[in-house]
Amino acid sequence: MFSGVSLALLSSLYHLPIRMRPFPWSHPLPRRSVYCLFAILLATLGFKQPVGAQSTLALIPWPQQLEVHEGAWVMTPSTVIVRADSDESEAPAQLLRHYLHGATAFDLPILATAGNEDGTRLVFSHDETLQPEAYRISVTEEEVLMVAASAPGWFHAVQTVRQLLPPEIEHTDYGLVRQDIAWTVPRVSIEDQPRFSYRGMHLDIARHFQGVPFIKEYIDLLARHKQNIFHWHLTEDQGWRIEINQYPRLTEVGAFRDETLIGRYGSDRYDGTRYGGFYTQDEVREVVAFATARGVTVIPEIELPGHASAALAAYPELGCTGGPYMVQTTWGIFEDVYCPTDTTFTFLQNVLMEVMALFPSKYIHIGGDEVPKSTWEASETVAALMAREGLADQHEVQSYFVQRIERFLNGYGRQIIGWDEILEGGLAPGATVMSWRGITGGLAAARMQHDVVMTPTSHAYFDYYQAEKEGEPLAIGGFLPLEKVYSYEPIPEELEPEFHQYILGAQGNVWTEYMRSEEKVWYMAFPRALAMAEVGWLQPERKNFNHFQIRAKATLDRLRLRGVTGRAID
Repeated sequence: MFSGVSLALLSSLYHLPIRMRPFPWSHPLPRRSVYCLFAILLATLGFKQPVGAQSTLALIPWPQQLEVHEGAWVMTPSTVIVRADSDESEAPAQLLRHYLHGATAFDLPILATAGNEDGTRLVFSHDETLQPEAYRISVTEEEVLMVAASAPGWFHAVQTVRQLLPPEIEHTDYGLVRQDIAWTVPRVSIEDQPRFSYRGMHLDIARHFQGVPFIKEYIDLLARHKQNIFHWHLTEDQGWRIEINQYPRLTEVGAFRDETLIGRYGSDRYDGTRYGGFYTQDEVREVVAFATARGVTVIPEIELPGHASAALAAYPELGCTGGPYMVQTTWGIFEDVYCPTDTTFTFLQNVLMEVMALFPSKYIHIGGDEVPKSTWEASETVAALMAREGLADQHEVQSYFVQRIERFLNGYGRQIIGWDEILEGGLAPGATVMSWRGITGGLAAARMQHDVVMTPTSHAYFDYYQAEKEGEPLAIGGFLPLEKVYSYEPIPEELEPEFHQYILGAQGNVWTEYMRSEEKVWYMAFPRALAMAEVGWLQPERKNFNHFQIRAKATLDRLRLRGVTGRAID
């Protein structure tokens, strides 16, 4: 009765939550003893571990419902992909074909109907009764059936099938041809859908810049783990990273700093080397198209009214003092902020027009955080504005600034999202709040019936240390181990049930002051990003950290095949 069931499969089942385990014990045996028992049992019965089975059920996030059956489906060069009777299945089908071709070199056709082919099938089927991101998978020896109502559900089904295939599937885009790989999918039945609609990861490329290939790999990993938002932090005091045709000095001047701080903040040591980079608009379009083909929405962040040093260095007339300004060479909060003048608003509106043309996302992130008020306090221009608009203090000046930008973006069918400081002085009418300074901002916004994304420093800041500092690479500070990320509950206990609907989900943040290399970003982001993916997807009663660790270890092994070197799990 154990035919086709691997040692890894049984060990994974052992680590499921108690109520899901198919074994009668109530007290877990030592893990090594259990492995030995399974190995002896399988050896006695004469079964061999199939290729890739060590990660067959290394699914992240774990499905809401899963059943494992005897046997497996096998892909061969004669396998076909069958579209559903919905045009929305075309992009997921093409993505699946892309993944399979990259690793296997099998040139699988995409058909409108199954026909009478002799080979096995990967079938997309339509069920309009499912929720938009829900999907079902049913695997027999003849076909892998993926059922959804729309593209998001099929995208998720594709990623699940990708994770069920042997680890060598991770060689996508490398054209690996292996004749000795059994391209199998275990026979499973899955019913699945996310808990939250917003499941995001952020990346700051303003402090340290990463090229388009890295950004694509980052996005593909988000899609792999069913995270549907990439928050792209594009402008900062230390660099402006997006080409704006109407204002070429933003990249000619603002994209480069004279040097960069060495070591911890306050060291007063610099490398003396000019540093910078930016994305052309064609590169941005390429990234957005890549993300769209994987069901990921890219939300751009254009910081305002603070964190504006790079823009002011390029166009000093946008500040209240006239400068001089510089692209900052160290980290922190700087007094250089936009002055709330018609010249500034014209500039920002023109910038945002080009940004909207590049990004089809519903949201445009406008920052709004860490805005020093001293420059405004000393400005006669701001004093005149306050008198004219009846603004009581500088917090209301910030609210005026944000609301004016919101009205502009709303006029083009877009909505703003900002860090929780946008609550200060009065929240813009349709704003979504990203609660990062704990949960207070999220609670306040939800009770005001505003949508909220929870991303507190306590659980979501992956620039914090993830182990004791000794032996760990330099980080900004703090301490956020993997288990604490996994334990996060986005809906605060204090929040009344009638306001739960306003918690859209959660996001992990990767700020890169101390992450210059690609390897450092991977090390700091993974495996904590895997934990955040499961936080956003899985119902709380289904979470089990021990089970997650087993799957995360196997996932990291798979990701190393594509050069993603996260931190090993202890």
